[in-house]
Amino acid sequence: MKSKLPFIGLVFLLFSCGENLPLKSIYVKDALELEKAIHQATPGDEIVMANGVWKDAQITFFGKGTKDQPITLRAETPSKVFIEGESFIHIGGEHLIVDGLYFRNGYSPKGSIIRYMIGEDSIAYNCRVTNTVIKDFTQPNRLVNDRWVEFYGKYNQLDHSYISGKSNDGETIRIFFTGNEHINNYHQIINNYFGPRPRKGGPRAETIRIGDSKTRVSPSFANISDNYFEACNGEVEIISDKTNFNTFRNNIFYKCEGSLVLRHGSYATVDGNLFIGGDESDFYGGIRVVNTGHWITNNYFYKIKGAQFRAPLAIMNGIHMTPLNRYLQVSDVVIAHNTWVDCKSPWQIGVGQNEESADVLPPSEIRSAPPIRTTVANNIIYNSQVDETPLINHSTLEGILFKNNIIDNASENYGEYKVFQNGVLKMKKINEWLYAPEDSQNQILKDVFAGYDFDKIKHDMFGTSRLENNSIGAINGLSNAAEVSIDKKKYGPKWFSTERIINEPKIYTATTGMLAEKISLAASGDIIELTDELYPLPASLKIDKAVTIRSKDSKNQAKLIFTENQDSVAFEMGPKGILRLENVILKGGKHLAAFAPLKENMASAYNLFVSGCQIENFDFVLKAYPGSFADTLNFKKSKIKNCQNGIELAAENKGDYNAEMVFIDQCLFENVHSNVINYYRGGYDESTIGGFLSITNSSFTNNGKNENSDILIKTRGIINVTITDNIFKNNPIQLVAVLWGEKNNYHSNNTLINSGEIKVEEQQKLEILY
Repeated sequence: MKSKLPFIGLVFLLFSCGENLPLKSIYVKDALELEKAIHQATPGDEIVMANGVWKDAQITFFGKGTKDQPITLRAETPSKVFIEGESFIHIGGEHLIVDGLYFRNGYSPKGSIIRYMIGEDSIAYNCRVTNTVIKDFTQPNRLVNDRWVEFYGKYNQLDHSYISGKSNDGETIRIFFTGNEHINNYHQIINNYFGPRPRKGGPRAETIRIGDSKTRVSPSFANISDNYFEACNGEVEIISDKTNFNTFRNNIFYKCEGSLVLRHGSYATVDGNLFIGGDESDFYGGIRVVNTGHWITNNYFYKIKGAQFRAPLAIMNGIHMTPLNRYLQVSDVVIAHNTWVDCKSPWQIGVGQNEESADVLPPSEIRSAPPIRTTVANNIIYNSQVDETPLINHSTLEGILFKNNIIDNASENYGEYKVFQNGVLKMKKINEWLYAPEDSQNQILKDVFAGYDFDKIKHDMFGTSRLENNSIGAINGLSNAAEVSIDKKKYGPKWFSTERIINEPKIYTATTGMLAEKISLAASGDIIELTDELYPLPASLKIDKAVTIRSKDSKNQAKLIFTENQDSVAFEMGPKGILRLENVILKGGKHLAAFAPLKENMASAYNLFVSGCQIENFDFVLKAYPGSFADTLNFKKSKIKNCQNGIELAAENKGDYNAEMVFIDQCLFENVHSNVINYYRGGYDESTIGGFLSITNSSFTNNGKNENSDILIKTRGIINVTITDNIFKNNPIQLVAVLWGEKNNYHSNNTLINSGEIKVEEQQKLEILY
């Protein structure tokens, strides 16, 4: 018997190890082999896509695996199977797994890259996409609407994947509800890394959207947890929750210019999330509350500085008898055991109250219903510097119960509204963004309000128990918090690095006739220095990477003379083009533009920085085209003279606009005949920054002689406008600007001589887009 035991043990070991092995592994090298393998696959099979580039791979992956024996489609080697061109993968059936693909250098022609449905008769259930990358797989035309990942069916999952770079219209991920087969779906979006989503300059740019206004009463039970969101700046809503009973837990929002928004959904659980901002932006957001029944607990906010819709905590006013697509009154919400550190006006109540706009908005838009039956308790606000307005009340606080909330406002007592208990908190700095109460014996922290069902808040944000020794704030003691740090490798595929390699810029010298060649040779980030006096430019210079062009001697500026035929541009800005033009003279002629984006296929934004330059004799200084978008335009210490038109940013409607951040500082505009600055946003929408224009320390002389509108600086529909410390002299127009007083439009300390006036209209009537 003894001699047989090793053999029996070996057989048992082989069988036990083989339980999770594929029944059949099918290696495929092209689309035909892949299609055949999918068609023939049975439960437990594994289809392996060969390493290499799969061009125009339009994959419909249908099959019926089982829980114990799924059908898997995977990369031979993760990081070495590239899906490019016009490609997608749509999944239908049961218990399917997609693993290790890399989508790049292309876009989907079918409205989605990954879709958990092939057709109405082939919906996905219990299917999973994992270990996959989608990077910059965006439409050539940014106005084309699509989604990158579309969820249908039930019990589907996206995990350990990296997704970034969507710059066109439409959400990055959307969960759809088009019938009973899609509600109560329990989808899982977990352990993913959502990399930068650039500012879009218009609505419809959420990173995750769950449902729509027509699904506000539908149950979903989706779980969005343990994800990392970095610079998801597409619009004001990073996550837009429009269904019920969803969970948002343990996510990190790192320097994102938007918020987690409970838009139409109710009964959400928002627990243990980190919102990390900084001093670089006033648009970093937190949580915006609409609707009913939410529990918002154990969340931590650091240096979140957004206002109103992007406030660290924004509790909105609703609309009485609201239409489906607008704002339901906030009710029956619990906001407890959260911490705000060095945030700007962290609590903003009644956000969106707009009764003053009743003359320009329909009654169905008036948000006059304040929050009711809501409890805000056991929270901490801690400031290292005094915040004059830690709470902003836009409406009324009468419907909110405030209990045992502590504020340490740099040790200065705050008494307005009487909703805080002032106290001195000794906070331990654990890392650059995390501060936790250090004095466990501080009695003020132990005076915990025991509200209805508060005993269900059993742990703090880092897992420390609250059952025996509870305290106020998101962090219940230092034991677990002391070791906390962010390990970005926990999110997304292990094989994909999110680190950005920054190389030292190389400096090229360009003599006359060699500038175009040097631009072609330069890598992104390189510098080209001009050493000669005169540079004729017979053709457009194409900018599709980051490049600096500057005079080697700033006191002897190189002259660039653009001489191409009519209707052309000196610097043609392509997608992702970043041009820094420093200390040069740029001259043009009739029908020519100094700067312009491509007329079509501007898949992503460009950036332009002009410093110490002189721009003369052009038809347009900058001309935008439909579908183009500049993230930042910055003109500094420059002269713009003798041009027919200035900066023309007025090619869009429907809430879109052509540039996000526009800065004019210490510049001279002289003899620009029309459209000195024409910055336009057509339609009323609150989903975006809404444009940002800063004009400071500049002079405008003898401009506007052919301006039909009689307005020198046109900013119709732009939300953020600042005009300060400028001189306007001898401009033959009636109005320097018409500002939107109800929005963030300001002017101060300007000198106006023979140039009309700056007019402020408190309310402006625009087309409503929803």
